[in-house]
Amino acid sequence: MAEIVLFHHIQGLTDGVRALADSLRAGGHTVHTPDLFGGERPATISDGAALVKRIGGDVLDQRADAVVADLPADLVHAGVSWGAAIAQRLAQTRPGARAALLYEACLPVTGEWAIGPWPDGVAVQVHGMEQDPFFGLEGDVDAARELVSIVGPERGELYVYPGDRHLFTDNSLPSYDAEATALVVSRSRELLDRLA
Repeated sequence: MAEIVLFHHIQGLTDGVRALADSLRAGGHTVHTPDLFGGERPATISDGAALVKRIGGDVLDQRADAVVADLPADLVHAGVSWGAAIAQRLAQTRPGARAALLYEACLPVTGEWAIGPWPDGVAVQVHGMEQDPFFGLEGDVDAARELVSIVGPERGELYVYPGDRHLFTDNSLPSYDAEATALVVSRSRELLDRLA
């Protein structure tokens, strides 16, 4: 079974993020859910952005690096929205990654904002809503298309869901979409099962 680290979104380690982790655990996998905000739960996305600015990106990256330092190299790096960017950075830069599960966000792998090339042999799944203002309408879906084309159909998958919600995988928020999240979980577990 896979060992996964799931990074929370910009509103913190909510009950909904924990529930998403539990749904992956139900497939027999080990899932770690670090809290990079030290218990803070911003009420809104803009409050979360302010918290990230206050803590500082470098400090948050150091916290994420410290979490994975104590975990095996062959992790599946997963994250929701803001946390997907952390997961993607680690999947691309920490040797030994098996796969990345990027929920509701994707960074480019070429151009100005790229972290660097995608490592050979690392699988990736990206999930997001087509009209989500942060995913479908802000360029993340284009970055995801490029990424999966580079990785190839054997190891790269992009799933775009109808709708305009951000953080639709978090059942503790009003943006939750149960039907779409069930598909996200099912498809994620299919990938994880293929890694076993």
